[in-house]
Amino acid sequence: MKNNEAMRCLLCKVPLCSKACPVHTNVPAAMKLYREDQLEEAGEMLFGNNPMTAVTSQVCDWKKFCYGHCVLNAKNVPVRWYEIEQEISEAYLLNHHMKKTESIGKSAAIIGAGPAGMSAAFLLAGKGVDVTLYDAQEKAGGVLRYGIPAFRLDKKYIDAYERMLLEAGVHFVGNTKVGADVSVDSIAEHYDAVLLAVGAEKSRKLHIPGEERPKVVYAIDYLKKPDAFDLGNKVIVIGGGNVAMDASRTAVRRGHDTWIYYRKTFENMPANPLEVEEAKQDGVQFRVFQAPVEVREHSVVFRDCENVKDENGKTVTKILDGTDHEVPCDTLLVAASETIDLAVFNEHLPEMNQWHFPETNEVNRTSFGNVFVAGDFILGAKTVVEAVQSAKTAVHGMLALMGVAE
Repeated sequence: MKNNEAMRCLLCKVPLCSKACPVHTNVPAAMKLYREDQLEEAGEMLFGNNPMTAVTSQVCDWKKFCYGHCVLNAKNVPVRWYEIEQEISEAYLLNHHMKKTESIGKSAAIIGAGPAGMSAAFLLAGKGVDVTLYDAQEKAGGVLRYGIPAFRLDKKYIDAYERMLLEAGVHFVGNTKVGADVSVDSIAEHYDAVLLAVGAEKSRKLHIPGEERPKVVYAIDYLKKPDAFDLGNKVIVIGGGNVAMDASRTAVRRGHDTWIYYRKTFENMPANPLEVEEAKQDGVQFRVFQAPVEVREHSVVFRDCENVKDENGKTVTKILDGTDHEVPCDTLLVAASETIDLAVFNEHLPEMNQWHFPETNEVNRTSFGNVFVAGDFILGAKTVVEAVQSAKTAVHGMLALMGVAE
């Protein structure tokens, strides 16, 4: 046990770490239970607030959230709460068995078995709601199982979540692509409330000549089944987010000469800084201020970029004409961000906002009466912990719609 680290926590009455956490984990309360060796109670509290706590404690951007807001940052010695959370949550997840709550006669369908969908399933089932969880894949987990590499997140945790869902009485329907195999409308007709929690699985195109070549591979497809792709020797990854880091680290660990090319600089990368450093340690090489402009048979043409100030004093990245240069490579992995696939709605879309996401109210309810959204369908491709919080918001609305007290 990491009691030495836990004893450094000041148990703040106004904890900045909890305030900065998207799910507002009560760190002082959990830390107090941990100090008193009440690990089961601490695990139950953490799981009740954030069912994905065993995952977020491993893949969260701690510097952005809890760790980065610890009051002891003033002395450059912040408490590593995430390590203690991981210890508590792993023990709880791997050893705890769920008890099915007696049904209250209300039903909910959840489309998408990723972190948002699974979190909602646990929270709803815990209230006695009969939950059916749909997913396009054979097994539950979403990005946690089919996106994040095993070297970053052991699949034993996802297997444990799958077990607990079954114990909680959640009915899982896999290999079912909503929008193709069944419509949202038809599902909504048979349940009291529906949650759409499908991940951002549609890759953004580069919109450059040659992108249709067979050696251009989208990173999210590669991460699902790395063995299905022959990447050759040299691999270039386009992008600066966590998907780019995961794809590049997977490729370099499989023996490929792997490079990340990014149009801005390191400070602008949306990826967790820790993931960037670990990619470097794994042997991934980086080139910044590089924008792809054409894909050729055995190479990619890049153009140099630079940061400049616009007329409003804002820093923007400018592509520099006349700087084209050709870089040989065998495969181009595209990880230039992902977006939601509206095909899930077929041709019958709900009201949409200016960013082309479903318009929602304060509890994530859409214009389709009993249909709510969570995760990437309301946030875009954000973090696991932010997806969990969006699911909690939606569950609050779903329970209110069903007349279930929280």
